[in-house]
Amino acid sequence: MTYPINHWYVVANSAEVGRELLAQTICGQPLVLFRAEDGTVVALDDRCPHRNYPLSAGGLLGDEIQCGYHGLRFDSRGTCVWVPGQERIPTRANARARPVVEQGVWIWAWMGDPSDADASRLPATPWFDDDSWAVAHGMEPLAARYGLLIDNLLDLSHETFLHGGYIGTPEVAESPITTEVDADAAVVRVSRHMEGVECPPFYEKSTGLTTPIDRWQDIEYHAPGYYLLHVRVAAAGVSPSADGSDADAAHVKVLYAITPVDDHNTLDFWAVCRDFALHDAAIGDFLATMNREVVLQDVKALSIIEQRLGDEWSPPEVSLKIDTGGLAARRVLEALTAG
Repeated sequence: MTYPINHWYVVANSAEVGRELLAQTICGQPLVLFRAEDGTVVALDDRCPHRNYPLSAGGLLGDEIQCGYHGLRFDSRGTCVWVPGQERIPTRANARARPVVEQGVWIWAWMGDPSDADASRLPATPWFDDDSWAVAHGMEPLAARYGLLIDNLLDLSHETFLHGGYIGTPEVAESPITTEVDADAAVVRVSRHMEGVECPPFYEKSTGLTTPIDRWQDIEYHAPGYYLLHVRVAAAGVSPSADGSDADAAHVKVLYAITPVDDHNTLDFWAVCRDFALHDAAIGDFLATMNREVVLQDVKALSIIEQRLGDEWSPPEVSLKIDTGGLAARRVLEALTAG
């Protein structure tokens, strides 16, 4: 096992979970998710304790899930409430329920000991529920270990080469970065501020800005599985407003929930939140389509690396200055996993 367990992970987009049973594997653990009749999201380990048949292959009777093999029924807390052929229900016949929090467009589940779950440890995602922001989001399965995606997101210099024509420009690779690590909070911050640089199509076609622009990229990585990129783009020379409103700039929050399925697969949840053109459906569609294309470029590249690495081949790596944030994240993850 190469990922920390006692943490919150995004397990589904909110729209995915309804009255149909949804099977997901998170951190090597099969789960089944559904909505109770009152709309509450339920997550149980996807295993009937009788003979290990997946509960996701059963069905719902009201708010009870019935195993499709021998008919045992479990309520939303995982308590077995009925077994065939006897009145006494064995005390070990319960399915484990996972603590769940629905937050905006994402559903989080606690994958460790349920008694340790603490919702205050969830990262804040206020843009999902704020009318002054518009949101586009999606998920792409990634056939690669989740650490490769963390490396990718903490070194944005690859935008110049892998994402040219979308978000990449020469200045991204050329601009220096600053890196800060809060080991106690398991947070890594990487910043790159560029002045008087090329405006890539992602921002030119969505904001109307043209070259030159000032472009900021301020990353927060909250280990193990949450990434937030604060983007500020403005006409070159336009400084932030003294009152903090910064009305002459466009702001984008790019969020990733990086959820390991197992040692070689990841769920790559993404969201793009913007504070401009809020009611322009065409711009919303453009940003969603273009960001998905960027995500798919990463998925393709990281899947190739995963295929090369496999289970045994571990070639030596050469690290550069651009890897400072990614290397810090690796150390933070190693500490969490060891703990």
